[in-house]
Amino acid sequence: MNKEHPYITKREGVCDGRACIEGTRITVQCIVEWHLKQLYTLEEILQMYPDLRPEQVYDALSYYYDHKEEIDQEIQEQKKAEQWAAEQPSKLLKRIKQSL
Repeated sequence: MNKEHPYITKREGVCDGRACIEGTRITVQCIVEWHLKQLYTLEEILQMYPDLRPEQVYDALSYYYDHKEEIDQEIQEQKKAEQWAAEQPSKLLKRIKQSL
C-alpha cells in the first residue's frame, strides 16, 4: 500500500496501468476531469458513484497534484484518441450510404 496515497493504485492490466482508486476502475484522470474541468463538486461525484468515499476522491486529487505531468499527459492522449475516433468514418454509416 502506498502510504502517500493509500486509496490510489496502479496495476498492469487494470485501467491500462493508469492510476485509479483502489478497488474500482475509476481513474485519477476521471476524477480530475470531473472536478477540475467540468467543475463537479465532491457531492456530485459521490452522487454519481455512491460507493466512493470522500477520502478516496480527495486522495485522487492529491495524487494528481503530486503527479500532474503524468495525469495531464494521459488527458492529452485521451483527447487525441477521441479526436481520431471522431474523424474516422463510421462503418455502419458508410454501409447505409452505399445501400441507398
